[in-house]
Amino acid sequence: MKKFSFLLGLMVTMVLVLAACSGSSEEGMAEEDEGDDQQADAGEQVEIEFWTMQLKPTFTDYIEGVISDFEEENENITVKWVDVPWGDMEKKILSAVASETAPDVANLNPQFASQLAELDALINMDEAVPSDKKDEYFEGIWKSNSFGGETFGIPWYLSSQVSMYNKDIFEAAGLTEEDVPTKFSEVMEISKTIKEETGNYAFFPSIDGSHLLEMMVTMGVDLTNEDMTEATFNTAEGKEAFQFFVDLYENELIPREVLTEGHGKAVDMYQAGQLAILASGPQFLNTVNENAPDIYEATGVAPVITGETNLKNVAAMNLVVPKQSDKQDAAVQFSLFMTNAENQVEFDKIVPILPSIETALDDPYFNELPENPSPEDTARIISAEQLKDSEVLVPPMKNYSDLQKAMTDALQAAMLGEMSVDDALADAEQKWNAALQ
Repeated sequence: MKKFSFLLGLMVTMVLVLAACSGSSEEGMAEEDEGDDQQADAGEQVEIEFWTMQLKPTFTDYIEGVISDFEEENENITVKWVDVPWGDMEKKILSAVASETAPDVANLNPQFASQLAELDALINMDEAVPSDKKDEYFEGIWKSNSFGGETFGIPWYLSSQVSMYNKDIFEAAGLTEEDVPTKFSEVMEISKTIKEETGNYAFFPSIDGSHLLEMMVTMGVDLTNEDMTEATFNTAEGKEAFQFFVDLYENELIPREVLTEGHGKAVDMYQAGQLAILASGPQFLNTVNENAPDIYEATGVAPVITGETNLKNVAAMNLVVPKQSDKQDAAVQFSLFMTNAENQVEFDKIVPILPSIETALDDPYFNELPENPSPEDTARIISAEQLKDSEVLVPPMKNYSDLQKAMTDALQAAMLGEMSVDDALADAEQKWNAALQ
């Protein structure tokens, strides 16, 4: 509660700061910005400050290399790079915006960036980025950075989940790689077979964070109406989705820990040889290799499980430019350089992530398997292929953490038998409508 109260106080402060900057002072600020942009265009030296989230020291050489290349092409612009610990970013950028010391470019995820966009604290990239440049990005990914009809960020790097499966468990259950489920409708039967034949669990549905909402969307559930002011999930599709999880739990086909623990527990169980299928980003293969090399050797990779919609979720990170910046042109120019196809491909070859520029996938790295491919190689090809059916399934919404909690609490109550599926969905619907309005 203390952290929430602190952040809420900062958000209120931001509203007051932004309000104070409007009105009579707005024209003066616009004139000042215009003057600074003209100075930058004229070749006078400009320094922009760039914040990232916990990329040092692992990616220091890469980031510094891109900055150096950018400065070489733009001799009048220098970039000051500030790396912020992951857990501190929200607090630090809220404080910076409230005190009018915001960076010129910041690396954020769409859900948090949307909170700044709601306060009108970020520039509109639909206006700042030329249309030909905007068209280079995956259309669905570009749209995921939208709030209130405006685009608040430029997509940077992406992550798409795959299914990692334990080939030894499948073999012990009399199953092959062709039996690995790709649809939720196949999960129940596979789960029964693996539990009966091996005593292990096949599936661990992570219902923490945004995972539950994303799975529901793949199952054909519309969470809200188009303008995101009203919940629309209390439908036949919503009830079917809830019943899917309830049935798995009541038949003891998923661990009881799904009620209290999330994705981290699924990783632990997979590494311990207690789980046949792990839905995760390809980067977790490195974790499995380090912690459980025997499980890694037995790991195969398949497309992520989805619903009949065939939709797949993609997680996106973006670059935003606060309106406070008096070097917005240079900041946007740097953001486009950082996210161009060449630089993204180079980054993707260092860490298992995906590019947000569509043509970057033309690189053989994303569509040709090497000889004797590793699980990481297979995961890269599969996740890149999935991008054509992928999008950010849960767009930025008001009071997002409250919405997540309401849905998770409702499902947990249904799984425990404390509420019927109908009553649980109705309860969640009521809480969602209150939060959205």
